[in-house]
Amino acid sequence: MSWHLAWVLALAAAAGTLALRGDAPAAALAALGAMGAAGLAGAFLAEVGGEGGAATAVLAWAVAGAAACLLTGGTGGPMAVWCLAPLAAGAAFGRPRLLGLGAAAGVAAAAVAAMGGAFVLLPRIPEPLAAWLSLLALGATGLGFAAGLVALQGKVRGEGARARDTELSLREALDHQPQLLMSLYSGGRILEAFGEAPIGLETRDMPGRNLAELVGAEDRAGVEQALMRAAAEGSADVAFVPAHDAQGWCVLTVRRMTGSRLVAALRDARAQRRREAELEEARLVAEQQNAGKSRFLANMSHELRTPLNAIMGFSDIMRQRLFGPMSDRYAEYADLIHESGAHLLELINDVLDMSKIEAERFELAREDFDARDAIAAVLRLMRGQADRAGISLKGELAPGSLEAEADRRAIKQIAFNLISNALKFTPRGGSVTVSARPDGEVLEISVTDTGVGISADDLARLGRPYEQAGGAEQKQAGAGLGLSLVRAFARLHGGEMTLESTLGEGTTVTVRMPVLIPQAEPRVARIAEG
Repeated sequence: MSWHLAWVLALAAAAGTLALRGDAPAAALAALGAMGAAGLAGAFLAEVGGEGGAATAVLAWAVAGAAACLLTGGTGGPMAVWCLAPLAAGAAFGRPRLLGLGAAAGVAAAAVAAMGGAFVLLPRIPEPLAAWLSLLALGATGLGFAAGLVALQGKVRGEGARARDTELSLREALDHQPQLLMSLYSGGRILEAFGEAPIGLETRDMPGRNLAELVGAEDRAGVEQALMRAAAEGSADVAFVPAHDAQGWCVLTVRRMTGSRLVAALRDARAQRRREAELEEARLVAEQQNAGKSRFLANMSHELRTPLNAIMGFSDIMRQRLFGPMSDRYAEYADLIHESGAHLLELINDVLDMSKIEAERFELAREDFDARDAIAAVLRLMRGQADRAGISLKGELAPGSLEAEADRRAIKQIAFNLISNALKFTPRGGSVTVSARPDGEVLEISVTDTGVGISADDLARLGRPYEQAGGAEQKQAGAGLGLSLVRAFARLHGGEMTLESTLGEGTTVTVRMPVLIPQAEPRVARIAEG
């Protein structure tokens, strides 16, 4: 903008001098006025219009330059050089993208001035004034180019200073980041190093050394293979004991750059390795404690069975009044003792089975039998409990036999636990449906209820030992082993258990096990005619 104002002031001074002397033709004064107006317009547009305003200012200089040439004799007149005014303006703005526009506008201004001189009789400026105007046009145009050169040099200096500041900031960040960053050849020779070296090493000593010198003898082959893998595949990671510290531990991450160069990040990982060792030790301790717990539960469950058998046996004798009559109250007590003992025996058996499964000591007693019989027996056993709870218990068993090679007790336990859980979570008036059907050699047992359903959070937990869902009353009714035993028995038979539930609508539990025996094709006897 200052360059435009300088032009305007210079032209105004020249026009005023000529007007006072009275020896300037009107055409020369009009030309100076056009250039002055262009200068004012350029200053305003460049200030308020940004890039678009500067482009408009360049075009204004082109129009004013062409007009000044036409008013002073065209391309042969003393102000023909002002056809270069738009180019000078583009340079003065210091914006490289405006140089092309200025050059094109200057060519257009010169073409207009030339065509005007060819087809129109243009005014002639007297020789003394023509020389003076020519000198003024050359000086003004030169001022524009000089201003552009100064602006360009200032911009280059500013960009150079910013580039140096950016480089210094980047180097400072690299020098203070917590890893050792290196650029190296694929063979391992280090070119540059930045950042914090592992304990016992100095970053300034890295350039020129080979990476293998930093690695313990036992791990050098692994590091060399990692470098080759990074060069071939693009990336590699390796950990090693450093050569200078037998107790240390470093992790190296390598990535491929252009050509044969690699970039690598080396960090001191002894603290991480120590934490991993502590976690591994804690895991082993936890596994040992869990195994000890399983052994304790197995032994305790076995020991509890002996007195419990006596309690249930004698209470059963009392219920049957084998040794004579007794009062109704005592009979009621005997029934409660026997019922509580049966429930306790059920819990103990679950704990014992889970303990054996966790200790990998549970062995399946496989035999050939009809799976429908085992499931039907459980349905008969549970029907009384369902009737007392006011729940409809239905069985939908395959019409044909389901010959299976499996553990009969495990199959019954699966059906019993699934039905027991369904009855526990189904309100009065609901229904529980048990189905057993073949799918090739797969036995599919499914139990569907219309109960309260299971939330998504509980679904993720159920199936693990001692995990329970529902309210406090349901949780008090068991040990949280039912579904975990079902899943364990299914896996022991090579199958799986799946849970599907919608909160407030019900739950479906499906067990699939490849235990069915393929049925032989019926043979049709042929009687030979003879």
